[in-house]
Amino acid sequence: MERFDAVIVGAGAAGLFCAGVAGQLGLKVLLLDHAPKVGEKIRISGGGRCNFTNLQTSAAQFLSCNPGFCRSALARYRPADFVALLQRHGIPFHEKHKGQLFCSHSATDIVNLLLAECDAGGVTRWQPCTLKNVRFLASSPYPDWDYCYEINSSRGTLHSQALVVATGGLSIPAIGASDLGYQLARQFDIPLIPTRPALVPLCFDAAGWAPFATLSGLSLPVQVSTPGYRTGFDEDLLLTHRGLSGPAVLQISSYWQAGSPVHVNLTPNGDLADNLRTIKARSRRRLAHELANHLPGRLAELWIARGVATGQPWDRPVNEVPDRALVALAQQLANWSLVPTGTEGYRKAEVTAGGVDTRALSSRTMESTQPGLYFIDEVVDVTGWLGGYNFQWAWSSGYACAQALAGSLRG
Repeated sequence: MERFDAVIVGAGAAGLFCAGVAGQLGLKVLLLDHAPKVGEKIRISGGGRCNFTNLQTSAAQFLSCNPGFCRSALARYRPADFVALLQRHGIPFHEKHKGQLFCSHSATDIVNLLLAECDAGGVTRWQPCTLKNVRFLASSPYPDWDYCYEINSSRGTLHSQALVVATGGLSIPAIGASDLGYQLARQFDIPLIPTRPALVPLCFDAAGWAPFATLSGLSLPVQVSTPGYRTGFDEDLLLTHRGLSGPAVLQISSYWQAGSPVHVNLTPNGDLADNLRTIKARSRRRLAHELANHLPGRLAELWIARGVATGQPWDRPVNEVPDRALVALAQQLANWSLVPTGTEGYRKAEVTAGGVDTRALSSRTMESTQPGLYFIDEVVDVTGWLGGYNFQWAWSSGYACAQALAGSLRG
C-alpha cells in the first residue's frame, strides 16, 4: 500500500501552498481534491486579478471567537514573504488602495506559481479524487510510525502519518465548496463554531425595499456600522434590486447578526446641515437639486420624495426650507438605519465565518487535539476582512502547518 508523510485534502490556496512548502522541506506529500481543476476560487477572485494579500495585515483585521489565535501564523509568514515569492517567479503586481495587492495580468499567475512550487517539492496530486473515508490507526503497521491515517479514496487506499484539512468553507458552492472539512472535524470530535456566510450582500423585505430597487446599480461612498461593534467601514455602497452590496456592506456583513440593524451614513464627508444652510443664503434652486451635489441625483430625488410623503417641507426651493427641516434631512441621511431580513447566503458569500474551533488547535502548528490532524485556512474559525486578508491567512496558516509537519515528521 502506498504511503505518504502527509496528505493534504483541498487544492485551494492554502492546500497548494502548504503542499509546496512541505514538499520542498523534504516530505513526501499527496495533495488531493474532488474537483478537476485546482485553485478555482483564486481564478475568480479580485475580478480575475486576485487580491492576493494586503500590506496592512495584522490580527486586527480578522474575526474569530479566539481573536488572538491568528497572530502567531501571521507573524511568521508576512505579506512581504509572499511578495518576495511573486518576485522570484517574475509575476507583476500592483497596489490598488489601502494596501491591497493585485496581479497585474491574471489570477492564473498565482495558480501557476503554486503549481510550480508543488512541482519543485515533488508533490503528488490526485485530481479529481473523492475522499471516501478516513480511519485513524492508533497502532501503526509500520515500525517507524507511532500511528497513521488510513485514507480510502476513489483512486485507492493509502496510509499517511499526517492529514491536513484545507477544504475551505461553504461559500460559492458552484465551484465545488463542500462541508467535508466539518465532517472530518466531527468524526474526530473537534468542536465547531456555527458557520455563517460572510463578506456577503444583505437583503431586505421586497415590499419595503421596492423604492430603492429602482436605484439598482447606484454606488456611493458611505460609512457603515452595526450595533455591538466598534468596527465601522468607510467604503463604497452598492444598491441592488434585493438590497445592499459593495465593499462597505460586504465588510459589515461579517459582523452583522440576524435581527440587528445596519447604520449607514450616506453623507460621510463634511457637515451636510451646515452646508445646506450656507447654500440656502445664496440659492433658489430646489432642495433636491442642491442635495444632488452631495448624493447621486436619483437617490437625492427619491429621498426628498419619501420625506415629502411623511410631511417634510423639502419639495421646494432651498431658500424656502426652514433650517430645522434641513437639519432633519441631514440627520436622516447620516443615520439611515435599516434591518436586513437576511443575506444572499453562501451562493454569493466570499468566505465562511465560523468553523473549526481554534481552541482545539495549536496556533503555532495548526495541529488539532487529534494527533496528526491539522486544519488550515477557511475551514478554521478565522475570517478576514475584504481586501486580501483571507488570502494572507491561507498563506500564513499553510506555511505554519508545513513547517510544523517538517519539524515533526523529519525530527
